[in-house]
Amino acid sequence: MATKALAHGMGSFFKECEHPKGGWSRCAHTYTIRYRSATGRQVEESGFTTQDGAIDRLTKVYKAKKEAARGQTKAERIHKYGSMAFGEYATEWRESQRDLAQSSLRHLDSLLEHHLLPALSSRRMGTFDHKVVDGFIRTMERNGTGLATQANAYDKLKSILLDAHRLGLYDENPLDGVKPPQYDPKRAVIPSPAQLHGIRTSGDDAFRLIADLMSGCGLRNGEAAAVNLNNLVANDVYRITEQVNQTTRQYARLKHRKAGEYRDVPLPSLVRETIEWYADKYGSVNGYLLRHPSKPDQPFPYYCLDNQWRRIRDSAENDVPDGMTLYGLRHFFASNCLAHGIPITDVAEWMGHKSVDITFKVYRHLLPGSISKAAEILNLGLAV
Repeated sequence: MATKALAHGMGSFFKECEHPKGGWSRCAHTYTIRYRSATGRQVEESGFTTQDGAIDRLTKVYKAKKEAARGQTKAERIHKYGSMAFGEYATEWRESQRDLAQSSLRHLDSLLEHHLLPALSSRRMGTFDHKVVDGFIRTMERNGTGLATQANAYDKLKSILLDAHRLGLYDENPLDGVKPPQYDPKRAVIPSPAQLHGIRTSGDDAFRLIADLMSGCGLRNGEAAAVNLNNLVANDVYRITEQVNQTTRQYARLKHRKAGEYRDVPLPSLVRETIEWYADKYGSVNGYLLRHPSKPDQPFPYYCLDNQWRRIRDSAENDVPDGMTLYGLRHFFASNCLAHGIPITDVAEWMGHKSVDITFKVYRHLLPGSISKAAEILNLGLAV
């Protein structure tokens, strides 16, 4: 008796006669199939008049076993994680966030400690739905939690629950129907070109270098502190490869980037001249221009920049806009780009924002657009 096996795990079919396989299509005997059930027991079924009918039955049995196995795996996950307390699940999830920088992990730990865990620690993971999430947001509102913190806490809760949703704990997304905290950051306070000139020349040479990199190239202050001659990749391009981490005070990967990733940004000639002027005057260490004032083997410390900014901001001799922070230098870069028609998508990339939505939310009031202006511009293309 000859048999014919299908792919591994699907079983086989045969005819209980003496005819060779090549003659089965002309033979009047029926086909029998043989397969393993979900419990591993061997099963035979007979009476199939055609080979296609036998194969079709084996295929259906195989798919049913696969579905059952997947269902069993999902049931096991639900049993394991559904009854787990949020605090325990969040701890496991936090340990998986290996791509986050130390400063981001500290921020995450703070949100867990002060907002998520006090409200949700003992709740079983399988009991979350949109009402529970909405209740958490209302609790933060009643407690007077700031909108920025509300948005950040909700974002972390969202990440944790979506992770559980992917494991199959919920038939429906527990965030569907939830209205997130509506955080709308205050408008950026941006200096005028005249005010910028006064600010950049009110500090020492290191402050001037950082101010030019932030206002001219859009670098964050930690990225500017890591300025390196080796990153002048073209006459008009600067490559941002690292930053000085404010927490560890060491060189670290860029925010929202993996190790080794970088951003190329425009390098105005005035900023390049400042870099070369500083290098000629003070030299460099492995290409780095800014070092610790008393420990040349260490990166430039944040407090040196912060102390100077406080002095400049508080001095009556300087024309600093009310409410401006050091970050206003970086805001100037975005304002300068958008005012000259550079696409906001490019600005978002150069500034290293995680999403263009962030750029739009902060700088949308700077976009040089109006219906009348748009009509005027569009009319140019329609002119005959």
